[in-house]
Amino acid sequence: MANMRQTVRNAINYGGGQLKKCCSYETLKKCLPILQWLPEYSFQWLQLDFIAGLTVGLTVVPQSLAYADVAGLPVQYGLYSSFMGCFVYCLLGTSKDVTLGPTAIMSLLVYYYAFQDPVYAVLLTFLSGCIQLAMGILQLGFLVDFISYPVIKGFTSAAALTIGFGQVKNILGLHGIPQEFFQQIYYTFKYISETSVGDVTLGLVCILLLLLLSMMKKHPPKSQQEVPLFIRLCNTVVAFSATARNALIVVSAGLVAYSFEMTGFQPFDLTGRTAEGLPSFQLPKFSEIVSNTTVTFSDIVAEIGPGLAVIPLMGLLESIAIAKAFGSKNDYRIDPNQELLAIGLTNFLGSFVSSYPVTGSFGRTAVNSQTGVCTPAGGLVTGIIVLLSLAFLTPLFFYIPKAALAAVIICAVAPMFDLKIALTLWKVKKVDLLPFFATFFLCLWEIQYGILVGIGVSGIILLYNVARPKAKVSVFEHGTLVVHLQSGLNFPAVEHVSHLIYENALGVSSPRNVVLDCTHVCYIDYTVLNGLRDLLFKFHRKGVSLVFSNVQREILKVLLTAQLDEFQYWDNVDEAVLNLAGRTCIEEMDGALKTACTMNDQNADTPGTANTHLLISEHGIK
Repeated sequence: MANMRQTVRNAINYGGGQLKKCCSYETLKKCLPILQWLPEYSFQWLQLDFIAGLTVGLTVVPQSLAYADVAGLPVQYGLYSSFMGCFVYCLLGTSKDVTLGPTAIMSLLVYYYAFQDPVYAVLLTFLSGCIQLAMGILQLGFLVDFISYPVIKGFTSAAALTIGFGQVKNILGLHGIPQEFFQQIYYTFKYISETSVGDVTLGLVCILLLLLLSMMKKHPPKSQQEVPLFIRLCNTVVAFSATARNALIVVSAGLVAYSFEMTGFQPFDLTGRTAEGLPSFQLPKFSEIVSNTTVTFSDIVAEIGPGLAVIPLMGLLESIAIAKAFGSKNDYRIDPNQELLAIGLTNFLGSFVSSYPVTGSFGRTAVNSQTGVCTPAGGLVTGIIVLLSLAFLTPLFFYIPKAALAAVIICAVAPMFDLKIALTLWKVKKVDLLPFFATFFLCLWEIQYGILVGIGVSGIILLYNVARPKAKVSVFEHGTLVVHLQSGLNFPAVEHVSHLIYENALGVSSPRNVVLDCTHVCYIDYTVLNGLRDLLFKFHRKGVSLVFSNVQREILKVLLTAQLDEFQYWDNVDEAVLNLAGRTCIEEMDGALKTACTMNDQNADTPGTANTHLLISEHGIK
């Protein structure tokens, strides 16, 4: 009874301690990273965050309009998707630089899985948010580690090519071009004779100006002492124009189109009328009516299919990769699981304002970092700019030429197309070209198949290395073999290692002792134990030894618990080799003595020979 009371007391104390730990301020700060930097917030940080937020806001508005077109949705949905992440990430994000919103890759995925239907897109956002929140709560952020770099580069390069070429029709002013990549190529060249002179002229001019402004941003004028005020003012204007180049181009193109509209002649294909005002806050629709037929929730989920896995994972992967890159650059650490919660809650709440799935944007994050943002509070300014655009500027979107938006998209995705990585992989590790090209070419056909096959090929390469670990075999004195395992010993590898040891030690005319160097063995399971037990038995039957060295403490504990017959271990290879060499010398001396004694017995009756063999025997004893 007393023991039971003590057990209950201990359980209550432990539970109380855990509850106190969960409700502590430190735990709260981990769940709400804003509490880590808000107490130290200063006026200087406010100035820098305001400038960065304003700059990103001028970038995100034209980009989001363009990305909505990539997703096959009305342009206002790009803005609907651009502000929720700004507010949520300010509370939950662990990177000062990352900005959440529409991206080229996510827009392409939405096009494939939402079928250009806003109801599907918003419901996909809701479900993706739920899945990402569940993954964050369950600490499943490590899953993205199984997507290798060649797969990521293959996917992003294929996506850049698909998105970029998909905008060629808007540059040329063509209509009726299908979205499937290979059909796009065929029909674009088939109808190229119908190119609109106005659209192609405007599109090429916009691309040229964007490239020039981008080069000006990369090569700013060198700062000099005592530069006249006018020159400094010009440098500031140029730098700001280069940073906000997307907004500048879109606004300028819109003014040109409006000027033509006032003359009664319109040479450009315009965006057209869009829904005005802020989106209403409401639950996403879980069904819709199409041609007097109700499409139920289960029907929509079945049609989305693989998108429910691809979009949450790719959103997580893109955002965490960006956060890690800028965290490394600016010397701070991020929490992948907290980032997953931030993305998940952004998508979950975003679905209530008609957003489509979002993730971290590399381009806008780079702008945010370069303009000196200090905290995630810069996102508040960006979010307010998007809301003001929705509230007051949506009627003006009518005059934005599609060719100008296409130019913005092409210039945004062009840096993502990186086939130079193929040359690097050829020089560094040729086998990594397999998942890269498998992902690249299949993603041009079907994105989900490209990603799955790329991950599968990477997995096969990984499993092959696990199942066929490299081992170095060295010969020491008295023929003792030392087998150095260059990597771990897992159950798929036990047959290979056993065969290697058997062929070199037992499969020869004179069986040899073996020392197995376990320096790199950090995990062992029951299958490996069975393989080692069988190998030890074979060595014992041949009259030689298999001993272990450099065994880690946890592995040694498992091996001793298994009670393997003939199991012996030494602290290092040298001790094991010396022990086996000494044992071999004794066995050789015993063998020589037995041979001498036998010969002496056989020749005992022969005069003059007994003394000779006795001397040999004595020599052997010595």
